[in-house]
Amino acid sequence: MRLNHKQRVIAALGKQPVDRVPIFMWFHPETARKLSRLLDIPVSAVSEAMGNDIQQTWVNNNFAMEGVEHERDGETHIDWWGITWEKRHGFNQISKSPLAGASREQVLAYQFPADRRDELLALMDPVLRDRRDFFIGCDVSPCVFEMYWRLRGMEDGMTDIAGDPELAFEMFHRCADFAIDLGTAACDRFALDWYWTGDDAGGQRTMMMSPKHWRALVKPNLQRVIEVGASRGLPVAFHSCGAVRPIIPDLIEIGVNILNPIQSNCPGMKSSELKSEYGSDLAFMGGVDTQEMLPNATAAEVQRATEELIGCMTADGGGYILAASHTISPETPDENIFAMYEAAGVSKAEIFDCAATLRVRMAAASH
Repeated sequence: MRLNHKQRVIAALGKQPVDRVPIFMWFHPETARKLSRLLDIPVSAVSEAMGNDIQQTWVNNNFAMEGVEHERDGETHIDWWGITWEKRHGFNQISKSPLAGASREQVLAYQFPADRRDELLALMDPVLRDRRDFFIGCDVSPCVFEMYWRLRGMEDGMTDIAGDPELAFEMFHRCADFAIDLGTAACDRFALDWYWTGDDAGGQRTMMMSPKHWRALVKPNLQRVIEVGASRGLPVAFHSCGAVRPIIPDLIEIGVNILNPIQSNCPGMKSSELKSEYGSDLAFMGGVDTQEMLPNATAAEVQRATEELIGCMTADGGGYILAASHTISPETPDENIFAMYEAAGVSKAEIFDCAATLRVRMAAASH
């Protein structure tokens, strides 16, 4: 039986039969533009043409990082939090943090942009206006530690954790409060299918802070953020890049239902091991290696590896959404992208047919 997008994701999360594995793929802006040219559709339509089953957007500071596009490297903008972003190698990256070098008193005097709440929540309007049969999410990340270091700068933020944990905890609490305010309003206003949180705590080899510090300073605040969605009966997804194996049991304990993005090349993050150990408690989204395999392997190798990943992660009947471990880079050959989709049950011909249908629909809507 052919399922629509929402039905497919709900069934997969519930480990029920699906017609194909659900997909939620993220593309580097340059990759999205390349695909838009190839498919002859606007960039905004690429996600749908490529078979994504989930539609969501950011209502917290990730909007400032990922939702503001510049044409050229070196261009900058200052967001509503006072953070300066500069486009480098296709991504917006922080070039100046407003609390870097600030005194304790200046840090505590910082005010979050609560007056921008309605404008931030309005970012959901395009998602909801065109929702049709999609699975709908709202992203309130970064929630705690990651939000603080963006404001404070990584060096000063880590120094606070080690040298002034009371200040760090207080600011983590305030970062969580802002995410909670946005999340509560989003859950009250919108018909959401899941609640997306995130707080990068993992590096390529190990966690960015000790698990002990994370449990003392971050965990209780993250739990408050998660409770917003959990209390409404929504599945709660959590994003953290890197090696976060030591805290996965903690994430389960505080209410996380879906873990993303599963960087399998990081220590302790092998997809099959995570599925075996935590698959009864967690669903997973991610695991397709974007650093080595996807850009460098042959199309046949990509298809085989993706088929093996899907087979492993759905061996108990489901609990998996196909996604990459990061955005798909512009260096990735087109045929490798299509091979990954072929493994998921979406053929290249289907993608081009969907793009053609979208062109007709958009043309009709413009008249």
